[in-house]
Amino acid sequence: MKVLFATGEARPFAASGGLADVSGSLPRALRARLVGCRVVMPLYECVPAHLRENMTFLTSFSVPVSWRRQYCGVFEAKVNGVIYYLLDNQYYFKREGMYGHYDDAERFAFFSRAVLEMLKHIDFAPDIIHANDWQCALIPVYHTLFYGKEEPYSSIRTVYTIHNIQYQGIYGMEIYGDVFGLPEDAQDIVRHGDCINLMKAGIETAHRVTTVSPTYAEELMDPWFSHGMDPILRLRSFKLSGILNGIDTDHYDPATDPDLYASYSADDTAGKAQNKAALQERLALPVRADVPLIGMVSRLASHKGFDLVRHIFEQLMQEDVQVVVLGSGEWAYESFFREMYEKYPEKFCFCSGFVPELAQKIYAASDLFLMPSKSEPCGLSQMVACRYGSVPIVRETGGLKDSIRDCGDGVGNGFTFKTYNADDMLYAIRRGLEAYRSDGWSAIVDRAMRSDFSWGRSANEYIRLYKSLKNG
Repeated sequence: MKVLFATGEARPFAASGGLADVSGSLPRALRARLVGCRVVMPLYECVPAHLRENMTFLTSFSVPVSWRRQYCGVFEAKVNGVIYYLLDNQYYFKREGMYGHYDDAERFAFFSRAVLEMLKHIDFAPDIIHANDWQCALIPVYHTLFYGKEEPYSSIRTVYTIHNIQYQGIYGMEIYGDVFGLPEDAQDIVRHGDCINLMKAGIETAHRVTTVSPTYAEELMDPWFSHGMDPILRLRSFKLSGILNGIDTDHYDPATDPDLYASYSADDTAGKAQNKAALQERLALPVRADVPLIGMVSRLASHKGFDLVRHIFEQLMQEDVQVVVLGSGEWAYESFFREMYEKYPEKFCFCSGFVPELAQKIYAASDLFLMPSKSEPCGLSQMVACRYGSVPIVRETGGLKDSIRDCGDGVGNGFTFKTYNADDMLYAIRRGLEAYRSDGWSAIVDRAMRSDFSWGRSANEYIRLYKSLKNG
């Protein structure tokens, strides 16, 4: 079986969020299971020079973008055994930043059409095209309307994955023909309300639709989570499923992570205490082994649960605890944490911005890791925290619910709370603090560190999905 994985970003070439981690890890896991998986993405200006040096130019062709035709060059690179195709057009992609440009609709219409056109010019004929998020949502649309009845496209099946329902690719209907080049009688495919909605179009036309956790797939039927897409998803629920993401366990490994002060593993956790002491010293917190350290590494956004944190923070500071927050985002939260940093310098440290090496040190040093999200499609940090022996405290939503099981049953790997309520969160935190001081703490840490969040489990589920399409 052969799969072409189409994405707006992938590590190590370009990254802005969790999609890049998925695109850099899942194809490698599929290849390890004898699935011929290759990745296609834009050749952005931000792709590092040392990676460009190892690319090979394959071919070029012109791509129809409505009434115009645009150049597309195809470069090939190989990373961790996976072949990547990077599509070049300097007008669209030689810019600062990957997204957020005035003509994103045209840029990714070009990319989507170019992915399909490319198959006429390279020696790779996929059985499945797996398109991701709104940037690639037009791939199943174009496949259905323009390519699906001709060779080599007629046997191709399409999968469309929603990584975050909040970002849907919404545009005015006035660009329908001039930018997307779709026929007049196909407007109902892309129209949602009075606008073009690319995600809706991808859902309508893909053979199967997935999202990044089973619980998130259920939540998307609820208007509270769906950002207006629930009527479409309920109508197409027969082709929707949720598959929990994994993490790159080679990259996130406390035994080999070069950013840590000391290495350690589930079999020998002695180095974790060294990381805690070194981070406390770096952040000017009292160096104490007996005080539980709570870490947070996150964008400071309301849907990440920071309104709950702000509500109970003064109460939390009355506990014998230390808290470290690393992140940037909404001004109200940054201002609040700066104020708390001045007020409680012996107990709290706020590190503004995102520093990757410091993030790794916080995972390794913290005893507990707080993620009280209002919504979380999958989540990566709770899995990384487990891997590093930082026991998660999470709200039961999306992938947090699917990956973290409460310790109250004696076999769980974290602490959870259900209702989006500050007092419920504080109670879960206090249970974690109590457990830290109990004889059973080392067993909880061990269960967290031995949780299986590798991509192998997820890859097997995707393979079953692909096979059902190919054989169906």
